[in-house]
Amino acid sequence: MSKADLERAAITDKDLDGYEINRILAAPSASRRTADPASCGPVVQALGGSSGFTATARVGRVIFSKKHGPGASMILSSHGAGDAARVIDAFRAAAKRCKTFKDIRADFRYSDAELQPDPGYGDESVSLRLTQLAADSEDEEPIRVPYTVVAVRQGATVAMFYEFNLPRGPRGKDPAVVPEAIIRTQLTKLSKLGFSK
Repeated sequence: MSKADLERAAITDKDLDGYEINRILAAPSASRRTADPASCGPVVQALGGSSGFTATARVGRVIFSKKHGPGASMILSSHGAGDAARVIDAFRAAAKRCKTFKDIRADFRYSDAELQPDPGYGDESVSLRLTQLAADSEDEEPIRVPYTVVAVRQGATVAMFYEFNLPRGPRGKDPAVVPEAIIRTQLTKLSKLGFSK
């Protein structure tokens, strides 16, 4: 799939009632985000919707709920033979072993990472919940920000959905969620356009 294909396949306001959808930049190059320990790199990369694999093309969307409910950011990536499955494998393996780690570039720590039961989307999917610890110094009590990432492979296309709760927002301390309607609508559109193989 080319970038033009992905642009056609990405959901719009017309596909999803109750949401506003805007474009965000997404480069096809492999993510350079790294983690400490290094083996947690695929999770840090997924938090930005990317991976350690170069894509044929990537497009991004940010999806806002008009009713002040949860939304999501989404990155669609098209990959060559085998790489789409490797993206999911790398993320799943890191999500299983990484409970606490640091995003070196952003200088954020993460804790309480917990792999969720397989949500059963697409050809294969992985869901992870975790908490970002945001603090100006190591002596300061960190602000806890709930995050979630859902990665789905459909054919050679990978859809990465991620969301967080604002600490002072209405869902501040609740687990972050990506609405199922967003994920289902995007996967259905990929299938209808013939991009599921």
